[in-house]
Amino acid sequence: MRLIPLRLWAMAVLSGILQVLPFPTAGPVPVWRTTFCWIALLPLLWALLGNSKTDKPLTLSQAAILGYLCGFIWYLGNCYWIYQTMFLYGGLAKPIAAGILVLFCLYLGLYHALFGALLAALRSRFSRQSVLLFVPFAWVAVELARARITGLPWDLLGITQVDNPMLTRLAPITGAYGLSFVIAAVNALWLVRIRLRERRYTRLALTIAGVVIVVAYTVVLRLVANPKSSPTTAAATLVQENLEVGAASTGPQPTIQQFLDSFSYLSRYPSQKFLLGIPELRDTQTVYLIHSQSASDEAIAAPAPTNLIVWPESPAPFEDVDAQFRSAMSALARSAHAPIIVGNTGFELDPSKKSGYTPYNRASFINPDGAFVGHYDKMHLVPFGEYVPFKEFFFFAKNLLNEVGTFEPGTHRTVFSTGGHTYGVFICYESIFGNEIRLLSKQGADVLINISNDGWYGDTSAAWQHLNMVRMRAIENHRWVLRATNTGVTVAINPFGHVTAALPRHLRSSLRVHFAYEHDLTFYAAHGDLFAYACALLTTLGLLFSLRSRIAKQ
Repeated sequence: MRLIPLRLWAMAVLSGILQVLPFPTAGPVPVWRTTFCWIALLPLLWALLGNSKTDKPLTLSQAAILGYLCGFIWYLGNCYWIYQTMFLYGGLAKPIAAGILVLFCLYLGLYHALFGALLAALRSRFSRQSVLLFVPFAWVAVELARARITGLPWDLLGITQVDNPMLTRLAPITGAYGLSFVIAAVNALWLVRIRLRERRYTRLALTIAGVVIVVAYTVVLRLVANPKSSPTTAAATLVQENLEVGAASTGPQPTIQQFLDSFSYLSRYPSQKFLLGIPELRDTQTVYLIHSQSASDEAIAAPAPTNLIVWPESPAPFEDVDAQFRSAMSALARSAHAPIIVGNTGFELDPSKKSGYTPYNRASFINPDGAFVGHYDKMHLVPFGEYVPFKEFFFFAKNLLNEVGTFEPGTHRTVFSTGGHTYGVFICYESIFGNEIRLLSKQGADVLINISNDGWYGDTSAAWQHLNMVRMRAIENHRWVLRATNTGVTVAINPFGHVTAALPRHLRSSLRVHFAYEHDLTFYAAHGDLFAYACALLTTLGLLFSLRSRIAKQ
């Protein structure tokens, strides 16, 4: 096998770096940096498909290796926070934490390798120009494989454009995959060579055609994917207790009653200070509802009226079998005359286990009359955070489970109804599964609730990446998303993905937000990933045709 030229290795590395830049890398990503997505795949495509007739097509293995290197670099830059989570919060030794990060990148990098191999296989039958037209279909097919095979569709390429109103109008139809398709297509078009005989009006015709395409795109999306939002009619209180997690939680711990008193106080007396937009962005404004008020005045102020109280997923030792916890939650619901959604550990009797019960990461629902009327058990658990895959092999990861324990996954999604409204809850990083969150809307949820404990991420990029994926879920479903987190980012997100109110991170506080109940059902919510499956089908057909031609030649 001939050696891969050094310039192609360099192009693969460059593409991996460019793919990191459009995503958050520390704080929230500025809009200007998201523009790198439009050229991020270009070096990789150039390496895989060549740039002239003299370049010999790469073999399947060579293309896969280049894609693999690119994917490894991208995951290393995008998900570097895994190291900090494992070391600082999970209590693992630095070499072990680094080893887990490397294994993670080696594993997920296989999808970029698959993308490279697909293009090489198509190149064996089709011309370079034709393969470039296959690029967006193949890219989306690989993203779909990430979601369906590995179950980790973290930061799909389309998420980079969550602030692009022209592209996000696709999301209610295609999900984030539609945005990924457009981005990959633009990257491929940079390499497409168009040969036209120069005539008198050629340039004018091309310009007019481009304008017509843009205008038609805008008009069509305005007609078919421009749902109107209802005016805000309700208020919710989102609690952010700001508790340390895992190995970072040191010193004396409050009692359960102290936790309950603190959470309950924040539920009734939300902060008079909040942000109009995403925290830590330069143009985000701070609002003070009361400009001057002493601590004693605040203590005697009347509790804020609310239509819903949401407590986050947190390390607080709340258990639904604890009579003290249940009594406190019932009393809070009755005093606030509002339903409550609270993150807690749930237990179900199970004689087959040594402990006699099965633990769940649970969201409990309490009616305004104080009755516990339902719960949702988290279905997608975090590896090395809520369970240990291949536990016998990763025996050294037990310290990571000291705080959260080892949970069992839930088996079905649940919505809660009260007062004529329906609430759909998803927990923590379940937000990355667009095809599953949309089932909540399909089940009748008028508003989506996300409870999360992003304290495991510290001050890394993960919290901001997570927020952008939650914002995309709001757009896809045309629903308000109310997000209560332990350490931030606690926000209200409108159906267009805009953060309307937020709390600063790493602050013990609570936020009173206004929202609306939406009742329409988007195409994506109703039908899911049809667009992505169509891309996968077309890619598969092209691949089969390539293989058939190769076999026929033999």
